[in-house]
Amino acid sequence: MKEVTDEMYIQQILAGNGRAFSALVERHKDMVFNIIIHIVHQSEETEELAQDVFMKVYQALPEFKMEAKFSTWLYRIAYNTAISWTRKSRPELSAIDAKIIDDYSETTDNELEIKETEIADEQQRQKMKNAIASLKEDDQLLLNLFYYNELSIKEISETMGIQENAVKVRLFRLRNKIKNG
Repeated sequence: MKEVTDEMYIQQILAGNGRAFSALVERHKDMVFNIIIHIVHQSEETEELAQDVFMKVYQALPEFKMEAKFSTWLYRIAYNTAISWTRKSRPELSAIDAKIIDDYSETTDNELEIKETEIADEQQRQKMKNAIASLKEDDQLLLNLFYYNELSIKEISETMGIQENAVKVRLFRLRNKIKNG
């Protein structure tokens, strides 16, 4: 059986099939949430903003020309909605809680070595998180879109509204900035 594409869903929605929109939302909701949470940093606002995004998409769907990928168009709307929200509200950033390390007085040498390795790995991950958290919101989003969401340079360019070469240059600079601390 042939996979149902976003374009097929869009055609069904425009023909009056409301269930098709639910399927489209289900397909893309995680990515929309991901984009929003990386910009607004407040999980309680994410759901409301995601609903706003999907309402905007539903209302603007008749104007979508299908020249670009639907997902890129949708993610651009999510990005713009989240950026607009941050400009209006300037949310507080919450501090990252430190990990508490258990008492190792009754552990064997082998267990201690394993735990030390785990701690070193956790410290490295924490350093990486802190380095990324110290970046501007746009730079954080760019890294997340590229590494965690595995969007292409072109898709990131279209989502963030910057040229492909600028995406490549920013990725290169961000990698060096994080690497060199």
